[in-house]
Amino acid sequence: MRLGVNIDHVATVRNARGESYPSPVQAAVMAELGGADNITCHLREDRRHIRDADVRMLKDTIQVPLNFEIAATEEMVAYACDIVPYAVTLVPEKRQELTTEGGLDLNDGVRKLESNIKRLRDRGIMVSLFVEGDPKAIAIAAKIGAQAIEIHTGHWCTAMQKLRTTPEAWRLIKGLQEAAQVGHDLGLQVHVGHGLNFVNAVWMQLLPHCEEANIGHAMIARALFVGLPQAVAEMKELINNPVHRPTQGNG
Repeated sequence: MRLGVNIDHVATVRNARGESYPSPVQAAVMAELGGADNITCHLREDRRHIRDADVRMLKDTIQVPLNFEIAATEEMVAYACDIVPYAVTLVPEKRQELTTEGGLDLNDGVRKLESNIKRLRDRGIMVSLFVEGDPKAIAIAAKIGAQAIEIHTGHWCTAMQKLRTTPEAWRLIKGLQEAAQVGHDLGLQVHVGHGLNFVNAVWMQLLPHCEEANIGHAMIARALFVGLPQAVAEMKELINNPVHRPTQGNG
């Protein structure tokens, strides 16, 4: 499974004091040294962390693909078409939220979303949609031209934290497994992201055909103690080495 490292929170620390450091670009390079398969950043409307200049410098500097998260607005889609990252993940965005709270609502404004997907694909950009693990939403994503889905794992992570028994955990993972299978059957790349950390990410090994996990906050937090290359290497080991794979016996 590929590991995408989200470096937004490095920019959050920089912006908190109005300084020029720590640099998200430097963090991306350090993540690459640890084995990151791609770098993810989210340019929000309010520029609360990543800024326009960061995206351009990332695009020009990193040696792995750039996964550019944006809202499906005219401003952001035009910006993406200008810089041409490897991939764009279209996400919902609310000004007041601390972090992305859920998947795109694919029951509203689908025609506009389909048009934006076409614009991005015409520029040679791979397009992923951030969706809930709902077969209906995944089917719509495939129908309107997405090439990949990123299944929102936030609600699953919250529920997982509250569980106390292994059987409960195995029942809970079934929904994500089914969603991943649906995405694969529809010809989509299957990615996961949001809320994954060094305790729960190992369960992603159980998802069929899951190609990529995008993780940020947990690795930046871990990096405070061990450094970013080590944090990235540890997470890659956790999501890929079969020795960590949950089993019915040790869940």
